[in-house]
Amino acid sequence: MLDYRIGTGNPDHLGVTKHGKDINFAVVVQSTEACSLLLYEKGSPKIAAEIPFMEEMRFGDICAMEISRFPIEKYEYNYKIGEEVVQDPYARRIVGREIWGTLPKDLHGIRCGAQFERFSWQNGKRPGLAYEDCVLYVTHVRGFTMDPSSKVRHPGTFAGIREKIPYLKNLGINQLELMPVYEFAEFEAEKVCKKHRPVHKDRGRKLNYWGYGPACYFAPKAAYSAAKDPVREFKELVRELHKNGIELILEFYFPEKTPPYLVQDCIRYWVSEYQIDGVHVNSQGTHLEELAMNPWLSGTKLMSEYFPLEESHDPDDLLTRRRLGEYNDDFLLKARRFLRGDENTLEQIAWSMRRNPKEQAVINYIAGHNGYTLADLVSYEGKHNEANGEENQDGSNYNYSCNYGEEGPASTKKLEQLRRRQMRNAFLLLFLSQGVPAIYGGDEMGNSQGGNNNAWCQDNETSWVQWSRSRADRRLLSFVKDAIAFRKEHPAFGRRTAYVGKDYLSKGMPDLSYHGKEAWYEALEGYNRQMGILYAGCYTGGETCYVALNMHTIPHELALPTLPKGERWHVAADTGRETETFYKKGEEPLLENQKLAAVPPRTILILTGKKDANQTDKYMETFLYHHRA
Repeated sequence: MLDYRIGTGNPDHLGVTKHGKDINFAVVVQSTEACSLLLYEKGSPKIAAEIPFMEEMRFGDICAMEISRFPIEKYEYNYKIGEEVVQDPYARRIVGREIWGTLPKDLHGIRCGAQFERFSWQNGKRPGLAYEDCVLYVTHVRGFTMDPSSKVRHPGTFAGIREKIPYLKNLGINQLELMPVYEFAEFEAEKVCKKHRPVHKDRGRKLNYWGYGPACYFAPKAAYSAAKDPVREFKELVRELHKNGIELILEFYFPEKTPPYLVQDCIRYWVSEYQIDGVHVNSQGTHLEELAMNPWLSGTKLMSEYFPLEESHDPDDLLTRRRLGEYNDDFLLKARRFLRGDENTLEQIAWSMRRNPKEQAVINYIAGHNGYTLADLVSYEGKHNEANGEENQDGSNYNYSCNYGEEGPASTKKLEQLRRRQMRNAFLLLFLSQGVPAIYGGDEMGNSQGGNNNAWCQDNETSWVQWSRSRADRRLLSFVKDAIAFRKEHPAFGRRTAYVGKDYLSKGMPDLSYHGKEAWYEALEGYNRQMGILYAGCYTGGETCYVALNMHTIPHELALPTLPKGERWHVAADTGRETETFYKKGEEPLLENQKLAAVPPRTILILTGKKDANQTDKYMETFLYHHRA
């Protein structure tokens, strides 16, 4: 290193930065600890040079060093703090973890790399979708395409997801969320022995499949790259998603003691460097209000369990931009209880379905990685996590699930049909609600984890999406596609503003109203499991829609309001139909009784008001709809 001039660096930007031909290294180190920069020739774990940070290179708790005319592209680096070799928290690339599940031979087996290569975005633009227009799909990079049934050329990688973009687009997805894509250790070191060899917990057995825990937050995960160039490969994925009108949301997990400055810097970096559209911050105490009020992120969607809006300095700015998304289990809990027919849930699910606060969007989901898949929700009443090695003690005991008489896979056609119907009902509860509907990847094809509701360490068929299921149950996949299309075509669902339940413009009916056995009677008593919801077309700008929900084990009749003159009720969808739950446009059958909807047990009907002026009597007779009460 005698050929390069080493001097005091700039502490203003952490990590490795470039100033002309000079390279600046800056890292946070407590003032009581000694720190050195370790340099390695590219591809070698042998130390080429160890350069200590001198006293004049310290600025509070930041050590900063500049090396003039240094060819950083030929080197990799780490830091030695005290006696411990550590990676740079701001490293833009990590070397040594290219193969999933492998462990380094020593502490120098993992090294940091700088990243300054340019990338052509080909004048691509972010889709810039409003929350109310989004249909979110949540998945795991590896698990989405790792199973051979995915039939991609590059399974378990960013490139594999790119191959599946046509599938997502055809389904109707326009927003994709990925679980952690940054560099995390599949196996966490428990301690470091004197020989500088990491000792691992449950070596070879348990691994951190989900990616939660301490991480190198600025570096895309090398094991998720097919070409072993994670930076370029991830940018190519983002570019291709944007070309197809699909936004990308990344999930970040920050442990409780993560410094707030690192959180801010990390999110800003991914937004600027990788052009992502938003982040889902899964953390504790990360100063969410600071993220919410950061003007640099004004065009970025921010999702988290809770945003302390009352602590914001400028709430009016939040209302104007509406970039926040509340992301928690509130809808999940209420929808699951209503789905299985619990008492005292009718008013709760009615509130959740119409909830649409002006301050922020609401992310609704009924299943996710942290719990049952949708298929398991209707197949298991007890968790089955024995494979996790915790004697089935891990995972939530409160799943609000129902197996409908038999634990596990159905042994009869009747039971299988009931479960499929309940899955269709669950999806409609999701898609007919205001807020952003979020699908857990694989649910649209009936994917199962065998009752495991905490598959954090399952890197196998348990947590991989089984694409063969899409061939086994094409009816469910087709239904989900139709349900998404119906939502997008009807402005009654996914509104920017909330319903108020009143006729505030004197149109002749409220914008939204609830109905029981009598029309215009709001029957939300706790003992009921059925209700009708009217969405007035005169307020939505589209067809008047009536959603009849009955989660009881017996049939019920719901009164229908009278439509405007010249319109009649037609059946758009019926979850009791095994095939073609949604009728084709223009072929929706006329409802026989225009005053009363007979709703079979555990069924959702969608009725729409249509003009019949151009229909012949013969057509009406052919498509006259009779219920199976």
